Amino acid sequence: MSMIFRFRMLSDENDRFVRDYEVPYDMTLLDFHRFILESLEYEECMTSFFTADDRWEKLREFTLMDMGDTSGEGPEAMERVALGQIIHKLRDRLIFLFDLFGERAYYLELTGAYEAQAGASYPREIYAQAEAPDQYDPSKNRDDEDEGSAFDEMMGDFNDFEGDDSYDDEY
Repeated sequence: MSMIFRFRMLSDENDRFVRDYEVPYDMTLLDFHRFILESLEYEECMTSFFTADDRWEKLREFTLMDMGDTSGEGPEAMERVALGQIIHKLRDRLIFLFDLFGERAYYLELTGAYEAQAGASYPREIYAQAEAPDQYDPSKNRDDEDEGSAFDEMMGDFNDFEGDDSYDDEY
């Protein structure tokens, strides 16, 4: 039996968006890229994966196209790298940059590693909440109350004081 990685994917464009994926540890980044696009119903596009630290800072880049860098310092091609080569422990992180010009991305974190279930088909989406942000136009993303940010909801209570000169904020 094969090892399966479970990833949670989030978006900074919609706080309610969540996807949980189970994928084989030996899946290439290219195949993972294709699976994510299919899951989100996105069209094929130029993307990059990055490994990330615990503060979501980009580390190592993996590109869709082979950049031909033989020095070992540039980005590697997704087709030559398997998830198991770059993901080693719980909470390891990836950034999936799907809009290179707009710097729009999804954030993936390893939440578990398991033995494959007999008879199960992988890769698979095991949980989905909220619609994915629009692939091409971030302004088309829904601003409905049910789709908004939890932060915005909590901070909305403080809008009552905005512009109120009679409110004294000093104690």
